[in-house]
Amino acid sequence: MNDWPLSPEQTFEVDDIILRALFEDIGDGDVTSLHTIPDDAVHEGHFLAKAEGIVAGLAVAERVFSHLDDDCRFRYLAADGDRVKPGEWLAEMRGSGRAILSGERLALNLMQRMSGIATATRRLVDAVAGTKAIILDTRKTAPNLRALDKWAVRLGGGQNHRWGLYDMALIKDNHIAAVGGITAAVERVRAGDARGRAIEVEVTDLAGLQEALQLSVDRIMLDNMSLDEMRAAVALTAERVPLEASGNVSLATVADIAATGVDFISSGALTHSVIALDISLELHPD
Repeated sequence: MNDWPLSPEQTFEVDDIILRALFEDIGDGDVTSLHTIPDDAVHEGHFLAKAEGIVAGLAVAERVFSHLDDDCRFRYLAADGDRVKPGEWLAEMRGSGRAILSGERLALNLMQRMSGIATATRRLVDAVAGTKAIILDTRKTAPNLRALDKWAVRLGGGQNHRWGLYDMALIKDNHIAAVGGITAAVERVRAGDARGRAIEVEVTDLAGLQEALQLSVDRIMLDNMSLDEMRAAVALTAERVPLEASGNVSLATVADIAATGVDFISSGALTHSVIALDISLELHPD
């Protein structure tokens, strides 16, 4: 098995995703497999890459089949995070034919999505190579799939932004509008958060940046700024606070954004506009 990189809490979350998805798909029984595959039939299967990209989710696929067949044997022919090409075998398994067929669609759905995210992330990471910019994800993940979406970003070479609303304060335009200003919003968070979690502030212009710089926040997000504005923001900040660029990030724009000197570039498209990587499962009778 590949090294399992998740914490016990995240592992519980992934298992919960798998078990709920299996129940959604199988219900009280896979009627087709139950009546076509003998109970004692043993089969072998191979995962096959049908497009070039970064494979992600092999460890998740193994876990899918382990929930259906305690005796299923899974052998990795590639590792999560590897670049693969069409025609390349990714993994092979041997076990209950019924279990393999019942878990096939879920395993593929999760692997294809994760691999699509990892592939898109690696393209952005490669595009900013040679700069200091780090590619980040956002909270724009599929509901209830955040653990897998963010894992896939890491496998693609990116890093995770905050996990949710609870592990970091991100003061955005609506928070600022609701309380009447950046300073008021930061002061309220500091006064109310006994845990002293990190604070990031979103700004849309240089005036907002100058105000945020006086508040000793942990990071400042430059929201939808032009390249000239970002360059001016980098010069004005002079590395006192890490800067994150957000908005209008694509493969066509990311290198120019990185060249402005920002520290982070976040992209919601990594997880909200996923193009699944084409992977198939080929089954072979014993």
